[in-house]
Amino acid sequence: MTMHESASDIRVAVVGYGGAFNMGKKHLEECREAGMTPTAVVDLDASRLSVAEADFPGIETYTSVTAMLRKSPTNFVIVITPHNTHAPIAVQCLRAGRHVVVEKPFAVTTAECDRMIAAAKKNDVLLSTYHNRHWDGCILGALKKIRSGAVGEIVRIDAHMGGWAKPRNWWRSSRSISGGILFDWGVHLLEYSLQLIDSEIVEVSGFATHGVWSGKTSWRDDVNEDEATAIVRFANGTFLSLRISAIETNTKPDWLEITGTAGTYLFDHANWESIRPKSKSIVRERGANPESEQWRFYRNIASHLVDGAELVITPEWARRPVHILDLAVRSASQGKTLKAKYR
Repeated sequence: MTMHESASDIRVAVVGYGGAFNMGKKHLEECREAGMTPTAVVDLDASRLSVAEADFPGIETYTSVTAMLRKSPTNFVIVITPHNTHAPIAVQCLRAGRHVVVEKPFAVTTAECDRMIAAAKKNDVLLSTYHNRHWDGCILGALKKIRSGAVGEIVRIDAHMGGWAKPRNWWRSSRSISGGILFDWGVHLLEYSLQLIDSEIVEVSGFATHGVWSGKTSWRDDVNEDEATAIVRFANGTFLSLRISAIETNTKPDWLEITGTAGTYLFDHANWESIRPKSKSIVRERGANPESEQWRFYRNIASHLVDGAELVITPEWARRPVHILDLAVRSASQGKTLKAKYR
């Protein structure tokens, strides 16, 4: 891979400057803070290009990826588009010799991940996924506590998020576009969990429920599941359960519950709790999570491209949670447990 002389030589283009969450601006600002140069924006909506020009005066604007790749001097492309478009846009940019970061999830199938990885290797360019939550305070705190023995050896992790609410009618609720109910927050909770479980993935079972909300909407033919669960078995005997639900009435405040041989550790975005047996009683300790360090993502990208620093979020790492989600969706459909291809 050709190294860059300085971070400012990394000229960044964003594909997708849509209004939801204002992610295009967020990415370009974080790249600029890491020393890289915001250079171009691609969006089908001319009004969003006007917003980008106001946010970054002088930035190039395009209505197609093809035109941007042909005309712009950008050498690094960030893809912030619906999940099912990540792979085709990324492969197009990788084949054009550009470094690429795609928003999470990496893709919606293992096969799509494989195509992107193959294209990056063939063209000798960087490929990664914006797993900025790899540095969330909640997981940084959990790693420190658990590595110091807070739960002993991990036996299982229960990851969950949900509530009772009709999903909004947009692309994130379309199964063919988003991948399904597990993909949005599920990929975050899996990425946390895979940092904690140091073992190979063996097999995945998936379960899904339909009909509560899908029977009441005009988009029922392509609606996400009402609830879905993935059960993951690891080579060391640890197992993980992931559940995302839109029909959960008994909601829990925590996102991850890590149970071990010597106690339990729970956390959500803001707080953590440790529960340990002591003599004949149970000791509970609570606290606030440390500050998040999400800025490390683009600092690591820049350091990798300039100084050859080790890339933290490799494409192979980003493929692991997608592989679990892909297997879970197919397992739920087929009604059987599926063996993992990638460990």
